[in-house]
Amino acid sequence: MKDLLLRLPKGGTLTYDEACAVILDLREGKTDNIQLGAMLALIGARGITVDELLGFREGLKRTCLSVDLSAYDPIDIVGTGGDGKNTFNISTCSCFVVAGAGYYVAKQGNFGATSISGASNVIQAHGVKFTADESKLRESIEKSKVAYLHCQLFHPAMKNAAPVRKALGIPTVFNLLGPIVNPASPRHQMLGVANLTQMRLYHNALKRLGMSFAIVTSIDGYDEISLTDDFKVMTDKYETVYSLQDLGLEKSSAGSLSGGKTVEEAKELFDAVLENRGTKPQTMAVIYNSAFALQILSGKSIEECIAMAEESLKSGKALAALKKFVEVNS
Repeated sequence: MKDLLLRLPKGGTLTYDEACAVILDLREGKTDNIQLGAMLALIGARGITVDELLGFREGLKRTCLSVDLSAYDPIDIVGTGGDGKNTFNISTCSCFVVAGAGYYVAKQGNFGATSISGASNVIQAHGVKFTADESKLRESIEKSKVAYLHCQLFHPAMKNAAPVRKALGIPTVFNLLGPIVNPASPRHQMLGVANLTQMRLYHNALKRLGMSFAIVTSIDGYDEISLTDDFKVMTDKYETVYSLQDLGLEKSSAGSLSGGKTVEEAKELFDAVLENRGTKPQTMAVIYNSAFALQILSGKSIEECIAMAEESLKSGKALAALKKFVEVNS
């Protein structure tokens, strides 16, 4: 670690293998907290490279508790967080819309760090009990088309980094790793990011991993398709900026996607959308995020996928998927 710290201030970078070794040492408790904090701060100030990101990922994948859900060929739908917008749980809502459309989802999530309610908060608020039991996760995805993997049950190395991350109080590489260390290693991903720099980083990383994916960001800084502004989509096949005007959509107002002030409020907003009681901005945001996830899986046009998402939501199939998921996991 000392050699790395001497190199980083001079513009040096970690190789893939060096980044991986940092995580392996962390898992074994061999890392000095002060040195780790210095390394995280230096990389954060300079900006992480793709090799560093994938090396850290490899270390976490080697040390995590993995599960095999490959028979279902699921997708993960996740946002990086950190956009400061405190939106309701759009990605998690979209998981059930995709499930209602007939596709499988293996979502990894955690408690909220920069928002009132992260995915794990709203899932737990429904009475769901988190599990790392592969047979239980298989039962969940088999019966409801959704398996939920609570991050803290699968990544022991992250626990050793927690005191350092808390002491630093700033975003670090670990914030970027969350979306790409799903223990089920799904081949498909719908990823929301907060800015174009992150979009390019993840695009290069996911291409190297050979995944099928869509990365989305709203031009005004939401880590999802918020419809509060035009939005950009980068996939393994194309790159496009979508204009709300060209799509015939009204611009949603700032704050129309608020996640509330408590987890209970967040749960009510979440349920309202799936029960077709949501506002137009809430419902349309979920439909559009779901549609781009469905395009990854189906290969259909975005217009067809929007129609699929609308049908899943408005027919009650998305809500039925949620109810079955809660039933199986409570």
